[in-house]
Amino acid sequence: MDFSWLDVTTLAERPDRMPLVQQFDDPTVAPFLYQDPVSSALFADLIVRHPQYTVLAVDRRTEQPAAMVCTLPFTAPDPLPAGGYDAVLLAAAGDTLAGRAGPDVSALFATVRPDLRGRNLSGHMLDVVKRNAARLGHTALLAPVRPTNKHLHPTVPMREYVTWRRADGTAADPWIRVHERGGAQFVAVAPHSMTIVAELEQWRAWTGLPLLTPGPTVVPGGLVPVHCDPDRGIATYVEPNVWYRHTLADAS
Repeated sequence: MDFSWLDVTTLAERPDRMPLVQQFDDPTVAPFLYQDPVSSALFADLIVRHPQYTVLAVDRRTEQPAAMVCTLPFTAPDPLPAGGYDAVLLAAAGDTLAGRAGPDVSALFATVRPDLRGRNLSGHMLDVVKRNAARLGHTALLAPVRPTNKHLHPTVPMREYVTWRRADGTAADPWIRVHERGGAQFVAVAPHSMTIVAELEQWRAWTGLPLLTPGPTVVPGGLVPVHCDPDRGIATYVEPNVWYRHTLADAS
């Protein structure tokens, strides 16, 4: 597919494009997903500190942002952490405070402008990110993948969901399918990749639901149910993701 209409650079190559990072509004994302305290505290600053790890695509015809993938260097434990997304941010922050870049790299955030979806732009961006990571000296790209359509099956265990296949044998989930087509191998489920705790009134504002019943409650956009605790006036969301590994020996 021809992507010559895109100008794809890292933020290190085009620091003037840093403001475009904030211009990816996605109305399909549930509001509560922006409330992860670890991400709120660390993500934006780490992107600024490691601009060579964020790849941004701009439409040459309009100069508007089209797609973006943010990766970060970190020190990965073995086995990979159950904390997934949050664990990567915390490890990357620790490395940064120590004045070093971790030896490993993880993709953390990927987005395509809604009107440009369905053109394999996500696959193209993943290829670019892999080449960029190889150029930066990494031999593997890790990713705590957030499956695109898991929210449609919130009560299905993630370990079961990742096994679902289409008739042609490819992954049923579109984002998992992109990674597997790119050569990624499943590593493990990250059972608590992101944790969000808030007062019930805030959850009601985010979801439009009464949330009066104790225990698990399915909410729009959640990969798993939210656990409600009316006696304490809070609800907790613990999101699982899925670790995948891309070998980069042939990506440079």
